[in-house]
Amino acid sequence: MKTSFLSTSELVTQLGDDVRQLRLGKNLSQVDLASQAGISRSALVNLESGSGATLNTLVSVLRVLQRDDWLASLAPRVTVSPIEVMKLGHSRQRASAASRRQRN
Repeated sequence: MKTSFLSTSELVTQLGDDVRQLRLGKNLSQVDLASQAGISRSALVNLESGSGATLNTLVSVLRVLQRDDWLASLAPRVTVSPIEVMKLGHSRQRASAASRRQRN
């Protein structure tokens, strides 16, 4: 399924479903997973149902489920070749403002 066509709420629901399937695949109850993750059962229910969860809850649950790799795929490290760095002469410190042409 192509995720770019899904709304934010659909993506959150899909993520919750994926977490639920992982939990069930490891034969863990919600109470057991929540306890191991150091969160409340209601926080896990919210995550699995897609009705809202914190980033801390997601990270804690993924660690217990041994799916830390999901986190790395959220924000992969940007790699720049040494040649590109030499061409720039210095590393960027901030983004530049949009030009007038881009704003209009």
